[in-house]
Amino acid sequence: MGDRSPATAPESVPERLIRATVGLLAEQGPSAIKARTVASATGLSTMVVYSHFGGIPELVRAVVDHGFAELGDAFGQVPATDDPIADLFALALTCRRIARENPHLYDLMFGLSTRATYRPLESDVRLSGHSPAFRTAHARVTDACARLVNSGRVGKQEPEIVAAQLWSFVHGYITLELGEHFIEFDNAVMQVLLPMGVNFAVGLGDTRALAQASHERAVRLYDSARPVDSSAAGRE
Repeated sequence: MGDRSPATAPESVPERLIRATVGLLAEQGPSAIKARTVASATGLSTMVVYSHFGGIPELVRAVVDHGFAELGDAFGQVPATDDPIADLFALALTCRRIARENPHLYDLMFGLSTRATYRPLESDVRLSGHSPAFRTAHARVTDACARLVNSGRVGKQEPEIVAAQLWSFVHGYITLELGEHFIEFDNAVMQVLLPMGVNFAVGLGDTRALAQASHERAVRLYDSARPVDSSAAGRE
């Protein structure tokens, strides 16, 4: 009778600290990530941060892993259809949404910015893209690329290389958009990201007409699945 189910069990102290840090990033940016502010946000003592993580750099690493776990979960919610090009663009739109929900967390996840007092070590593979959470998220992209290659819509090539190319152009777009480099466009997704995706698919071997139709289908499906999302692709 005294056991709690996983669904109702309270968060552990490390989980509380991680979520508090994620919230501080969203509200105030990386400069707010200090032991004192994180502890205050959780109602715990400063020493709790050190006893559970050892220090702020280790807490930041845990927060980065949390971000990639959430990204992987979001990717997992994207259904696999009989249109692999549309599925890949749906993953791109999902990644964009996650980045826009907490840009500072996204920056930390991809090493675009760090706290002024913290820099990842070159030997730190956890922040160089090799943590289990990162691998799980990236594997969903690679699997989708494998389905594309096996579909016959593009030429035969290594799915891992296709995934790296897709990862590069999608995150390049997101980075520039978050930096407000596309404010002159009425709808940057439709005017910049979608055409870039079409060009990418054509470069892989798809026909332009099919690639265009698949990307437009992905936008319609994405928007219909998120009717109250102010960052939905087709409304920006």
